[in-house]
Amino acid sequence: MTAPDRTPRTTARPTPPSTTPPRTGPATSRASGPGTPPPGPAASCTSEPRTTAPRPIPRDRTAPGTTPPGAAGLRFGYGTNGFAGHRLADALSLLSDLGYQGVALTLDHCHLDPFAPGLPQRVASTARQLERLGLAVVIETGARYLLDPWYKHAPTLLDDDPRRRKEYLALAMRVGADLGAEAVSFWSGAPAPGLSPVTARQRLLDGCGWAVEEAERHGVVLGFEPEPGMLADTLDSYFELSAGLGDPPRFGLTLDIGHCRCLEPLPVPECVRRAGPRLVNVQIEDMRQGVHEHLEFGTGDIDFPPVLAALAETGYSGLTSVELPRHSHAAPVTAAASLVFLREAAARAPQEAR
Repeated sequence: MTAPDRTPRTTARPTPPSTTPPRTGPATSRASGPGTPPPGPAASCTSEPRTTAPRPIPRDRTAPGTTPPGAAGLRFGYGTNGFAGHRLADALSLLSDLGYQGVALTLDHCHLDPFAPGLPQRVASTARQLERLGLAVVIETGARYLLDPWYKHAPTLLDDDPRRRKEYLALAMRVGADLGAEAVSFWSGAPAPGLSPVTARQRLLDGCGWAVEEAERHGVVLGFEPEPGMLADTLDSYFELSAGLGDPPRFGLTLDIGHCRCLEPLPVPECVRRAGPRLVNVQIEDMRQGVHEHLEFGTGDIDFPPVLAALAETGYSGLTSVELPRHSHAAPVTAAASLVFLREAAARAPQEAR
């Protein structure tokens, strides 16, 4: 996920510009690295037929239904927030064809919108497809503008009125229960400017207490994610929050491997070992120290074989899902390259562990 927008939510909403002329130049992207197509002219509905060959999609050589050597039982998934340009059914089929074993499903405008009509029917259809494809699922709730079209991630559990956030989380738990999700992941949110730390912490504690009760009602497990830029941003903050709740069994931990590199003081493998007993969900991508930017594998500074070795050492058996929400423009290539990278890193993990 990306860091929240800290724009005060108490100010008047800006008037959308109406006189700005449309851009006529070519589209550009900050993304780079493996899985990113070379720059070129922006596509349009009236573009001429493509004359250059598309970039080939890397293929994993592991036979379907088998575990690559050295993977130590790790199961890899991919986040649907990296497939925003695809229909959900198409994204699921593509991920299954590539060899992924699960999916981290963000409930959003484009994928199983929980506020759109016909939710029970759409959930049932998705459940059938997941079962047919043999894909496990976790539910993610990091949709940016689903609840408020003006402010990213708003409202949160820390806001004066968190009812819309609670409605979203309750629907996510219901969807998770119907899909047989391994976890329902959520985070704290960032406090609005001027909110006292004492009030923010109490609101988070109250909100998480409500979430635990709701999870009990739906029979799901929660995965609370420490998120850079939010009130609860580190492993320490998760363990403190869990202790304040009485360490309920349904209040598990979502660990983002990149976030460990971004701001945790310990080496990433040590973070994994510390988190191990509470892990219910893992997100993975490359990242650089001190910079919260989700990067394709090999473009940051994380050494992955020791990380995967530590993850296997904990006995974690849940999904480890790629989290690249800014790479939908090259989703098939990026997903394919990511799985190849992870399987190669997992194959080297036993040697790194010795």
